[in-house]
Amino acid sequence: MDYSIKIGGEAGQGIQTIGDTLAKVFSRFGYHVFTHQDYESRVRGGHNFYQIRIADHLVMTSREKIDIIVALDLDSITLHEKEVSPRGIILYDSSLIGQVPMSGEQAVARLDMPLLELATKHGNKIMVNTVATGAVLGIFRLDLQILAQILETTFQKKGREVVESNIQAALSGYNHVIAHCKTCVFPLEPETSAAKQTMMLMSGIDAIGLGALSSGCKFYAAYPMTPSTGIMNYLAGKEKEFGIVVEQAEDEIAAINMALGASFAGVRSMTGTAGGGFALMVEGLSLAGMTETPLVIALGQRAAPATGLPTRTEQGDLLFAIHSAHGEFPRIVFAPGTPEQAFSLTNKAFDLAEKYQVPVFLIFDQYIADTLWTYKTFDVNPVVWNDYRLRGEEFARLNTYKRHAFTETGVSPLGVPGEARHVVVTDSDEHDEEGHIIEDAETRNKMVQKRLMRKLPLIRCEIKEPLYYGGSNPRIVIAGWGSTYGVMKEAVDFLSKKESIGLLHFSELYPFPSPSPLTQNYFSTLKNAQFTICIENNATGQFARLMRAETGFEFHEKIHKYDGRPFLLEELAGEINARIGRL
Repeated sequence: MDYSIKIGGEAGQGIQTIGDTLAKVFSRFGYHVFTHQDYESRVRGGHNFYQIRIADHLVMTSREKIDIIVALDLDSITLHEKEVSPRGIILYDSSLIGQVPMSGEQAVARLDMPLLELATKHGNKIMVNTVATGAVLGIFRLDLQILAQILETTFQKKGREVVESNIQAALSGYNHVIAHCKTCVFPLEPETSAAKQTMMLMSGIDAIGLGALSSGCKFYAAYPMTPSTGIMNYLAGKEKEFGIVVEQAEDEIAAINMALGASFAGVRSMTGTAGGGFALMVEGLSLAGMTETPLVIALGQRAAPATGLPTRTEQGDLLFAIHSAHGEFPRIVFAPGTPEQAFSLTNKAFDLAEKYQVPVFLIFDQYIADTLWTYKTFDVNPVVWNDYRLRGEEFARLNTYKRHAFTETGVSPLGVPGEARHVVVTDSDEHDEEGHIIEDAETRNKMVQKRLMRKLPLIRCEIKEPLYYGGSNPRIVIAGWGSTYGVMKEAVDFLSKKESIGLLHFSELYPFPSPSPLTQNYFSTLKNAQFTICIENNATGQFARLMRAETGFEFHEKIHKYDGRPFLLEELAGEINARIGRL
């Protein structure tokens, strides 16, 4: 069982409301769910869609063929009708979208149903979304009890009358489909639907927020910028409960410097932005490097340059994150491929930022930020929470405190103002062990060696090798990083029926897991493969270039997508097949 639903319409029509509600219903019935969104950067108008995939097995990506289209505008039919599967159907209301043209070459089943009339009958036209949700559940013949519970929770503050009106509106859509479309039935296994375990829904952006919360983040500063704003919204909703300060700064320069100030003051701090905002942060990033102030930076990539496509997806900022800011100093770069990785890598980012007193990047894109995944359980056991700062009695035991003391590891004592007898506030100039400004060459050399040369080998040992998925000794190996994990994994499953194929997914990117006794396995897999392909959502192959620079390894082929949209399963499998055909 594997179905796809697409809800299309204009911004402001509540497309996300329908999509999120259906995702909740299916997940609570115990089905695996994966969703992704495509939306324009406007509050009203334009054409957007929300795509849901439901299955009785694990799913991690969207597919090309659609089984149900809920069309709230005419574009949802004219643009997407060709995607409808042979068993598929389009639901629409001609009174809402106007006259629908005849089908093209493919005869697609359609149901013109009175969404607006039914919504108005049970309340007002705003309830079109609720009627449409009920209609989709009618196609699957799913009991409305779970939907009623969701509506109860959603509208309880608006009173019993509003709750009941929405329940009746959903029931009217449900009954209309059953009465007027006898062939509109997509079977779900009845023996399993009731027995399945309720799934938890998690998005990448919420997983980052949860990871920050679990890691003891107490200060978050940012200027709202898609696709990173969701982190600020998540943490702001937890302010009172967990004692977090969330500050909407006037700009990104202020945001990073606020976060640095909070970190210097003794709390775990984070900032978030997108590429354009991060361009303003790079001087603050160098300040973090010079003062050795721990900081976590969430960098949301968008299809750029400049404003670019602000609500679309792309992997265009990898090298920007690695090489940004002036001067040489260590930084760490992570890029999660699943919400579970987003959670665990956020935790690791906070831990390593404090352990080595360096900035740590968590880079992601709109696709991983907005997609919803289902989990039976969400593993929080790997959470690490070490306080590397000197506090109270630990600080009192020190005879002298030198903030930038030369040590074998390059990591110096990190005190907290107010608890220290003597804390020198290091500014952006080069300094000695105590933080005082210097000009001499000898101290300069020692400081560079301390900050960079001594820390970097230790940090590299913290970097895990990439995840391998597939059979032993594969003939073909595909590789990628960040948000491409799900679609690559399903492509390997799809192609492994005929090919010896495996994948390498990199989520801990810098310092690069260069070939060594600790990471030799992945490099051997690449070298022993007959054919290797690097897959990226950018135009220039930034990861492939990083791999070549760090290891000398050159991929045989590259697959790039840079139109602002993610890879779909059949699309990527087809591209891989085409490259294999050249062998």
